[in-house]
Amino acid sequence: MALAALLSAACAGCTGTGITEPDQQDLSVSDDRNAQGEQENMENDTKSEEYLPLPTSFATEEELAASDAWESCNDAELASVMLRAEQGEPITVACIGGSITQGTIAEGSKDDQVEQVRPYAEIYQQWWTDRFPQSDITFVNAGIGGTDSYLGLHRLNRDVLAYHPDVVLVEFSVNDADSNFYKCSYENLIRKLLLSEEAPAVMLLFMAQTNGATAQNSHVLTGFHYNLPMVSYSNCMHAMMDDGHYTAKELSGDEVHPSGLGHAVVGEILWSYLNHVYENRESAASMEFQVADALSKDKYMDGDLWDSQSITPDVLGTFAEEDTIWQFPNGWKTTEGDGGITFTADFRNLGILYMKTTDGKSGDYEIWIDGEYAHTIHGDFTGGWGNAITAEEAYSSDSAAEHTVEIRKAEDSENEQLILLGLLPS
Repeated sequence: MALAALLSAACAGCTGTGITEPDQQDLSVSDDRNAQGEQENMENDTKSEEYLPLPTSFATEEELAASDAWESCNDAELASVMLRAEQGEPITVACIGGSITQGTIAEGSKDDQVEQVRPYAEIYQQWWTDRFPQSDITFVNAGIGGTDSYLGLHRLNRDVLAYHPDVVLVEFSVNDADSNFYKCSYENLIRKLLLSEEAPAVMLLFMAQTNGATAQNSHVLTGFHYNLPMVSYSNCMHAMMDDGHYTAKELSGDEVHPSGLGHAVVGEILWSYLNHVYENRESAASMEFQVADALSKDKYMDGDLWDSQSITPDVLGTFAEEDTIWQFPNGWKTTEGDGGITFTADFRNLGILYMKTTDGKSGDYEIWIDGEYAHTIHGDFTGGWGNAITAEEAYSSDSAAEHTVEIRKAEDSENEQLILLGLLPS
């Protein structure tokens, strides 16, 4: 089943394609917030008629400016899509990222000031539909909790490119680390989008935990290199906390995921940037945009996701096909025995997609390539925050060849279960 349909089926009360609508409450708005909103509306009245008033007014002008710190961004592709939508052409807008994009909201201590608590992706979608009511806007939310740019790259064909997007917003700065591995996977993801047949406009969003953890410093290098539109919630959030405007507990209920207030701020910075591009769309669209040469190796550019619908094991061993989880439903599972599932396939690099579980049943499994030990995956996540979708690279080579892959239980594993969601070849 396609991802957008999966997301739609998984949650009742969705708006758009694949955005989970959180439980709605009649939330009060404080007097000072009303006063600030009235002042903001007065300021908006003095702006160009082409300026779409922000849906909320939590960030100051200075904080919004902090989120848009890179004047060298080339908005040509984004502006070109806007001109097409303005003429009534149908367009598809997609987001890809982790749980923040999927729509996770960690309640903050000032969420009672947010009139409508909703994920940033829904607010982002609203800009496009409000700005271009004459266009048929399709929205694809390819956010999946706990996923990084390595997995995002391998699911790009299934979850984004299959919908022929015109615009793609990329958000992986919380789930990626600042490492060479992620610099490569993130850049490869961006290049795969830019060089795809669809050649969508690509926009980068840099999130951060309230403790400061973010991969923005490495992701922004990719953005600079390809001269892409970039906005930073990380910059805006830290400006807010440094100024004493909002606290960490007000912006996030768990340090990782934005609160309702935090999501509203993300929506504001996205609307502000899109407004700026729209106001200058004619001149921006006339700029030349070319895809720069690669910074790192095109290691994962042809990355893909194989599951039980796309590859047949030579040997199942003690595994059986399993309707695993809704994000990756076509996997395999073993609950006893030695495993021993075996595949034959061509690839240069291979990752393993599996579930870490908190039930104390999942064990350690070894990956053997052509009869040689390559990697061990650890399924047990007892004491963790919850069952976790996990992608790990198990094998890497400079040239493609036919390989035999066996996944079998480690001899010293105390537990026998493994939920195998798929293989990640490139």
